[in-house]
Amino acid sequence: MSQQASNPVIDEIRSRLSATFSPEICLLEDESAAHAGHAGAASGGGHYRLKLVSALFEGQNRVARHRLVYHSLLDMMHKDIHALAITALAPSEVEN
Repeated sequence: MSQQASNPVIDEIRSRLSATFSPEICLLEDESAAHAGHAGAASGGGHYRLKLVSALFEGQNRVARHRLVYHSLLDMMHKDIHALAITALAPSEVEN
């Protein structure tokens, strides 16, 4: 995933994820341009793809991991974030 130019929403998402998860990897891609004209884009919320690797995900199933991510971004959902595709992995699940 490529790193996009910085913007305030992306900066805030990264800041919250870093503070909450102390991730080994945090890749965030803004895919909003690919969704221009989509009904959700009209509200101003962006479309993002996230790959997050954190020790906090060890022993957690996929649903629990997604809930943790959504909880850390809760007040941004449906305002700044319309869609968030999440890949949340524990370090033991990442191939070297």
